[in-house]
Amino acid sequence: MQKYFTIFINDEPFNCHSSMSLLDLIYYLNIDINNIIVQYDYEVIDKSQFDFLFFKNNDYIEIITIVGGG
Repeated sequence: MQKYFTIFINDEPFNCHSSMSLLDLIYYLNIDINNIIVQYDYEVIDKSQFDFLFFKNNDYIEIITIVGGG
């Protein structure tokens, strides 16, 4: 089993440990979980599923940051 592989976050390659969940990745990247939407395989992932989603080599995710303003 591979220990590390590459995933793509917003078109940028990222070397990921095979045991990292989406939640682990978000914390590792120091992203505020309350201000994002994540798309994986063309579907928006509910925040309650972040801890249960694990990646495969060459997976692609899109992390969209919600910015408030007026």
